[in-house]
Amino acid sequence: MKNIAFIINPISGSKETQSAKRKLPKLIMQTLDAEQWLPNIVFTERAGHATELAYQFARMGFDAVVAVGGDGTVNEVARGLVSASQFMVHGSMSTGGAMASQTALGIIPMGSGNGFARHLNIPIRPQKALEMINHSEPISVDYGLANGKLFVSTCGTGFDAVIADHFAGSNKRGFATYFQNILKDVFSYTPQTYHLVGDGLDVTHKAFLITFANANQWGYEALIAPKASVQDGKMDIMLMSSHAILGSASLALRLFAGSIDDSHFMDTIRAKEVTLEREEAAPFHIDGDPVHMEKDIHIQIVADGLRVLVEKRF
Repeated sequence: MKNIAFIINPISGSKETQSAKRKLPKLIMQTLDAEQWLPNIVFTERAGHATELAYQFARMGFDAVVAVGGDGTVNEVARGLVSASQFMVHGSMSTGGAMASQTALGIIPMGSGNGFARHLNIPIRPQKALEMINHSEPISVDYGLANGKLFVSTCGTGFDAVIADHFAGSNKRGFATYFQNILKDVFSYTPQTYHLVGDGLDVTHKAFLITFANANQWGYEALIAPKASVQDGKMDIMLMSSHAILGSASLALRLFAGSIDDSHFMDTIRAKEVTLEREEAAPFHIDGDPVHMEKDIHIQIVADGLRVLVEKRF
């Protein structure tokens, strides 16, 4: 028997998703293999609570902790698992001697974009995701740090960070709300000039947005970095041209077709760590959530720093 904890964020996702989560404990007990797993089910009560709970479960030696929610919930649980295996200094993770937590991260994607789960081919339907856990295995994956703040999928600045900020303040969730925010701001946004230095790079670029991608998408199958891998020890840095508005229709099609990196409005750089120097402090997002960040940001990939449950390959 293996101990597994389910940390359920009751407020992530749409109203329909929130309603479904109230019924999830019953579905867990009906679907989870009782001969393999001994479940513990808890609901979060506030922002940051999932990190605290995941940390406690990892310290107790649980085999797996499952994030039930969106990318923000996955981020919080991952922080707790990484924190349990690394030294913490004033709330920031030390990157020295990084070791993957022996407690694996599982995901039941019940948020909005669900980008990390989609990258890992975890089923979006809760019952299918639970069935996958019964036939899963842990693999080691990378995560990123932006000035010490953990991200599992992407972080970035520019237009996508502005949208993340507006989306977070919206009363509604879902792709329709996300798309409405894009249409509202896309023609009024002013691109900024950025400087990237480190890992052999010294690049100045006026960009509509810059995304630092560990995984391949923002969510909703919007593949901002189609070739990104969570197991290569590097990030794909996607720089969208300041003239991107001229090709916005083509870029939108390519984004969902997985070919945006072939557009002449996009440049791709691969690196393990860089420092982003900005003209001024501006919106920044981590896994789709807006965060306050300094003007200059050091971004790096921590290789094999996290274990995640995925479909068993053999």
